[in-house]
Amino acid sequence: MKGKEPVFTGAATAVITPFRDGHVDYDALGDIIDEQIASGIDALVVCGTTGEASTLTDEEHREVIAYTVKRTAKRVPVIAGTGSNDYAYAVDLSLHACEVGADALLHVTPYYNKASQTGLVKYFSKIADNVTRPVILYNIPSRTGCGIGIDAYKELAQHPNIVAAKEASGDLSFIVKLCRAVGDTIDIYSGNDDQIVPMMSLGAKGVISVMGNVAPKMTHEMAKACLDGDFSRGAELQLGYLDLINALFMTVNPIPVKTAMSMLGKCTDELRLPLCTMSETENEKLRAVLDRYEGRLI
Repeated sequence: MKGKEPVFTGAATAVITPFRDGHVDYDALGDIIDEQIASGIDALVVCGTTGEASTLTDEEHREVIAYTVKRTAKRVPVIAGTGSNDYAYAVDLSLHACEVGADALLHVTPYYNKASQTGLVKYFSKIADNVTRPVILYNIPSRTGCGIGIDAYKELAQHPNIVAAKEASGDLSFIVKLCRAVGDTIDIYSGNDDQIVPMMSLGAKGVISVMGNVAPKMTHEMAKACLDGDFSRGAELQLGYLDLINALFMTVNPIPVKTAMSMLGKCTDELRLPLCTMSETENEKLRAVLDRYEGRLI
């Protein structure tokens, strides 16, 4: 099966959800959205892992999706994180995202349940059957305890409404096999900032990025270089931003990136338990790295 319409090519930022005094800070979120688009980002992902979706209330989750769609105003595609470990809730939230105008849905492997491969195929297929926007699979076994295998990917790729996968296993050997198995039937996006160029050299269409929050222009340029076939330039950027990438993952995502955005004056560093602020030593290390990239961040 070929010819599925891509949701985006290039770089999408997995946008943080800024908080202030226990509530979503929509003023900060609106400014972040506008600055991302002005910096050339190709798409926005809202209410994903980096957006702290797991600690948003149901009302907040729905409101953040609706707000992002409205604020973006069709300038770039909006991909809504609507995954769950409960099929009924995942569909209900997805239908809301469709109704308010999201362009695509990001569905993570169901966490804690640890579904079988057969269960994953049935779960994702039934979701895709019952929503009105294209589905992007999100494979991140380090967080969910459950990964999509090659045979399951091959079966899911045949579904007309499953159009892409955010692959964040971090296993390049697996990714090579995946690109060979399904690269002609669904789009593959890197889910790891340190693997953008390696994965795009294998045919991935871009990245869903954490680094994009603080360096959207450079993340876009890295992906564009690869799309243009200039892997030498892409590699130069990948290596040049490796220290920043590593700093943004010095502890559990999204703690460092939200801290970095706070240091850049874009929001507070407020998180929700069980996530907590970094130590002073970690803050100093992060600030030192940001200072080295001064003038190349938002």
